[in-house]
Amino acid sequence: MLDTAKVKTGRQPRGGLLLLLGPAFVAAIAYVDPGNVAANLTSGATYGYLLVWVLVAANVMAMLVQYQSAKLGVVTGKSLPQHLGERYSTTHRRLYWLQAELVAMATDLAEVVGGAIALYLLFGIPLPLGGLIVGIASMALLSVQNRRGQRHFESVIIFLLIIITIGFLAGLVLSPPDPAGVAGGLIPRFDGANSILLAAGMLGATVMPHAIYLHSQLANDRHPDARSTPEKLKRIIKATRVDVVLALILAGAVNIGMLLLAASTLNGVAGTDSIEGAHAAVVDSLGPVIGVVFAVGLLASGLASTSVGAYAGATIMHGLLKVRIPLLTRRVISLIPAIILLSAGVDPTWALIVSQIVLSFGIPFALIPLLRLTASKKIMGVHRDGVPLRVAALISVVLIVALNALLLWLTFTGQA
Repeated sequence: MLDTAKVKTGRQPRGGLLLLLGPAFVAAIAYVDPGNVAANLTSGATYGYLLVWVLVAANVMAMLVQYQSAKLGVVTGKSLPQHLGERYSTTHRRLYWLQAELVAMATDLAEVVGGAIALYLLFGIPLPLGGLIVGIASMALLSVQNRRGQRHFESVIIFLLIIITIGFLAGLVLSPPDPAGVAGGLIPRFDGANSILLAAGMLGATVMPHAIYLHSQLANDRHPDARSTPEKLKRIIKATRVDVVLALILAGAVNIGMLLLAASTLNGVAGTDSIEGAHAAVVDSLGPVIGVVFAVGLLASGLASTSVGAYAGATIMHGLLKVRIPLLTRRVISLIPAIILLSAGVDPTWALIVSQIVLSFGIPFALIPLLRLTASKKIMGVHRDGVPLRVAALISVVLIVALNALLLWLTFTGQA
């Protein structure tokens, strides 16, 4: 069982700044999960470079909120869900947990389905069996956290992140993007209701609610003695800022790279509205080696992200309900929806995109409380967010809520 309150942290680093990095790279896995693959490939294949600006803006927002979440954990010694659990009444805590749990389930659905697709592409394994294998493999990864400590877990996740990066960016070497197209894609605009729907999915796949909840716990687990002296706390906060920037630059490059690959290779190609079809088109255009590398990257993405998702679910449940259940039990329960969906023959790529739209609606529930907590001098003391950071966070929340409101209107008026 994963006990987020008693997680092993191992030996505390005493070296330079780089030795303090790690938690953000675990959280960053959420930003390169299979849901991102589906949303980014669909965007590039359908609209070319049109929505590059969405990923750039979303990645900037991600840096902002992940830093706030990590700083909250380091400064207060409590996760975001713990803070909310202490402030809400029993009824509000349960309702809040319900929406957060739905978000976590949507996340897990995307990760398991994506891993299952990768196993099908690599070995021809049926999707339901592949989903089960991904779920079991995630338990093995989480056992590293329980038995060897967080630093070893971070090392495994960073290794998988490297595989993901190579897997999704290798194709750009053979099919580089059009510079003029990329520059044009940086201009904010849409092309009809479907592009707005897809942009919401891309936003939900990039700014991940469960990663916001989790990062505060990861940072506190990694630096439990950060508050021992004011000087050490300042040093850890500085390291946290560097950690977040480096990790999210890497994750952002992977996401943008996926869209650029689809725009340069798949745009206008028939049958690329699914990951399987996109993979086939990549193989046809760039060769079987790139196809295998891409599928391996997708598999690494599914395995790593479902492990991180399970950690996030445990953090949410413990913080809001003050309840812990055996991680194996939670893993089995969260696997059921994905296995049912895969067995029912639902288009897995469509399910991935829809799951990301669900995530986009969960973002304000994580962002708004985070913004209020990190702006509080009572809670954060001298480390409260400065005015520029508070303004930037507020603008991010307003933009996200506005996009979701527009998406709802388009959906219910039949225009999406």
